[in-house]
Amino acid sequence: MCYNGGMENIQHKKELIDCAMKRSACDLVIQNARVFNVFTGALEDGEIAVKNGVIVGIGIGYRAERVYDGAGAIFLPGFLDAHIHVESTMLTPEEFARTVSPHGTVGIVADPHELVNVCGVEGAEYLKKAFDRIGIGGVKPVDVFMQLPSCIPATPFETSGASLDARATWEELARDEFFGLGEMMNYPAVVAGEEEVLSKLAAAEEAGKIVDGHAPGLTGDALDAYLVAGIATDHESLTLEEMREKIARGMYVQIRCGSSANNIGLCKDAITAENARRFLLCTDDKHAHDLAERGHLDDALRRLVRSGVPALYAVNAATLNVAECYGLKGRGAIAPGYIADMVAVDSLENFRVQAVFKRGVLVAEKGKALFACTEKYLPDAVKDTVRVKDVSPESFLLSVRGGRARAMNVMPYGLVTEETIVPVACERGDVQLSGTDLCKLAVVERHFASGNIGLGLVKGYGLSGGAIGISVAHDSHNLVVLGDDNAAMARVVALLKEMGGGMALVNAEGEQTFPLEVAGLMSVRPAEEVAAQTARISAAARAMGVKEEYDPFMTLAFLALPVIPHLKLTDKGLFDVDAFAFREIEP
Repeated sequence: MCYNGGMENIQHKKELIDCAMKRSACDLVIQNARVFNVFTGALEDGEIAVKNGVIVGIGIGYRAERVYDGAGAIFLPGFLDAHIHVESTMLTPEEFARTVSPHGTVGIVADPHELVNVCGVEGAEYLKKAFDRIGIGGVKPVDVFMQLPSCIPATPFETSGASLDARATWEELARDEFFGLGEMMNYPAVVAGEEEVLSKLAAAEEAGKIVDGHAPGLTGDALDAYLVAGIATDHESLTLEEMREKIARGMYVQIRCGSSANNIGLCKDAITAENARRFLLCTDDKHAHDLAERGHLDDALRRLVRSGVPALYAVNAATLNVAECYGLKGRGAIAPGYIADMVAVDSLENFRVQAVFKRGVLVAEKGKALFACTEKYLPDAVKDTVRVKDVSPESFLLSVRGGRARAMNVMPYGLVTEETIVPVACERGDVQLSGTDLCKLAVVERHFASGNIGLGLVKGYGLSGGAIGISVAHDSHNLVVLGDDNAAMARVVALLKEMGGGMALVNAEGEQTFPLEVAGLMSVRPAEEVAAQTARISAAARAMGVKEEYDPFMTLAFLALPVIPHLKLTDKGLFDVDAFAFREIEP
């Protein structure tokens, strides 16, 4: 029996079958293609036939309304980023799509954690609506699978611009706007069985939605507890043994190739033929100048293969594995019945992208997006979000008794900060930095003008002769300022306030700024200008002595993140992540 309600679907299937059988003409045939099979690792020469945005066959002899010459390029499935905070690129959704599409990205699992911490759920709605307005040929060039942030704020030990409790989580996850629950950073609360956090996880399970993880250093019984709570992924492993244990316990491990943190060196030694299908590629936090210089997932693929990972394992981590982990049916492969999201590259070593197809529509070619973003969507909810009480040089006086102090020592090319005890001298109620490798760190509350300022010390960053600061400070996004001069630090805060958020630098040569007007996180400017200007101010900070192993501003932005070991600073004070408790600066 045939029901009328299924006739449209039946007709669709018949059209696909007729094209597969060469009884009817396809919409598109890509000739002279070399198709990479993600199921076998083989390369197959032939034509790719597409009808209604779906691949109907790979072979020869198809008829089509449109023909595209693949010119011998290797065709891969479209790249899927398994975990990204779009806000961390500092680009609006329109500029982000225009930037990553030519690099082969066709879909992202987006966690708008930064925007929601500043603006509440309206921040996520802004992101979704902005992406939905972008289109070419009736398709969206980049699909967005939106996660509802799970930890707003990340912990109760900082001041955030918004709060999303369990009741709100249940309500929001019932909406179609949200694909899953974002990274569960409050892993101590999960392991402790705290009811509020477990209620959020129960909401995701009830809605049938995936939960992403964030569990640095979690092993043994604690890892088991975290997994039985229903969490599927992790991108924060600190050691090879930890990563292997997570894989063995059934987790998907995300290979992170971001600007401030990159675990490819760790992951390459963990990937084997037996476990390769459990790895996913993600960028997490990748900045505009990095996207411009290196690329997006194409950059990650180059790095993975050059590190010795077989091309099949690397490509699957950016395609089929992501689709299967997140239940993205019909994505992740070039095969009959799969959505025609495809990327043409020059080789399986260089991954230079030559063309990108989205549902069979050419959306980017030769490094250029074929769609324009002329009008940006900017609702009031993401404007005018920086509210700071006035500060003075005296606001940054740091008195330490006893001649010794706790300092944060940032691990190279990572986000982990060790605690180190350093000798200090004080004069006139202030720690003396001259002749040391210490800087002051300040986190200034910026949501409610409360006047909260957390003060601490950072060892080995290298900066001297002034101060730098940014309104991107994970995860609550207060102002974070680093310097060795109180007056310069106060001036940096004033500049950030005047701009409504951004990046600022003050030294003997003068001042440099770059505004981030959208929630204090993103710029309204074109991607090329964002890349150039952020690179300019970062280079100026580097000239002040910041070491090569740190991104001057982006590493700084993570020093306020109290869910990454071991010692961090919030607007409420120095925080011991391992003990989940505040610490005095005197040991």
